[in-house]
Amino acid sequence: MAQKDKVKWDKKYEQTPTLLEQRDPSKKLVEVLAHVQGNNALDVACGSGKHAIYLAKNSFNVEAMDISSVALKVLDKKGFTNISTKLADLEGFTPAQNSYDLIVKTNYLDRVLIPKLANALRIGGVLFIETYMNHESNEKPNSNPNYLLAKEELKTFFDNHFEILLYEEFDNESYEIYRMKKQAIAVKRSH
Repeated sequence: MAQKDKVKWDKKYEQTPTLLEQRDPSKKLVEVLAHVQGNNALDVACGSGKHAIYLAKNSFNVEAMDISSVALKVLDKKGFTNISTKLADLEGFTPAQNSYDLIVKTNYLDRVLIPKLANALRIGGVLFIETYMNHESNEKPNSNPNYLLAKEELKTFFDNHFEILLYEEFDNESYEIYRMKKQAIAVKRSH
């Protein structure tokens, strides 16, 4: 496990407890849920679990993964029997192929992981990704461009085995400290 990343995120959650507060799920994910058949979900880089909780409340069995034990403990204390948490370093992580009806990855960019997540979908499964992009209107200083998407970049990860259900570029949530542009995509594996 990347100990440096684990320490960084544990410390961030400990020093900024508002990050652990329950928040509404992504509006884009809510839109996409109607396209999902089956109830086996993976929430990658789940943090304190806003999406895992939303999915659990909508009858999904959710594997929730994150590098922060602090965040996962908060999620575990919520007592959802259909959420299983796993402490994981996502660098180098490869999920089992053809295993999930829905995979959610938000506010975390690992370009190498995206094709692995796509392969982990069952036929008809949906992959939902939402994260920050590079844009002239972004207010956050010193953002590392390696962790920001280029315009329309999410579309480039998927071939004709995937149907794009949703693609948008938009401003981030109002509760965030800095205004930042985001991209969201939902793709359905067709074969």
